[in-house]
Amino acid sequence: MKVLVISSSPRKGGNSDVLCDQFAKGAAEAGHQVEKVNLREKNLSPCRACYGCVKDHVCVIRDDMAEIFPKLVAADVIVLASPVYFYSLCSQMKMLIDRCLVEHTAISGKQFYFIITAADPLHEAGNGTLAAFRGFLRCLPDAKEAGVIYGTGTWDKGDVYQHPSYIQAYEMGKQI
Repeated sequence: MKVLVISSSPRKGGNSDVLCDQFAKGAAEAGHQVEKVNLREKNLSPCRACYGCVKDHVCVIRDDMAEIFPKLVAADVIVLASPVYFYSLCSQMKMLIDRCLVEHTAISGKQFYFIITAADPLHEAGNGTLAAFRGFLRCLPDAKEAGVIYGTGTWDKGDVYQHPSYIQAYEMGKQI
């Protein structure tokens, strides 16, 4: 299967970014084709809600979303990872989700995994982020939530290496 891992961490080697690498490692070892996209390396603009895309299904904004969207369509499994800021997902991930308006129905029949990291040690810290991810899935035909990895209680860069989510991400990647 084709696995697309999207890290929205603004920090290279940040906690959610590390969990993405662990998931990707497990999936690759299980024989899947894996690609990781780091949104921090991409030039993305927010959706303008101009609906210019309605006519010909092409976004009027010229940026790196033009290279990311076809990867979303081609993937069988999509992993979305976000650090939690103020109890919701980070702006980089929100931009990606909003920009899928162009032809969101083309992202159909996918399995989705979510990776959530937060300083707050309680899983509830990720509830807003998880709700946003699940709201996105409700708009995608036949999308299936396949798993959630909580890296809660991880504040400083590298905290996740000592967290149970580090092994969980690898194992979940191996099991797809």
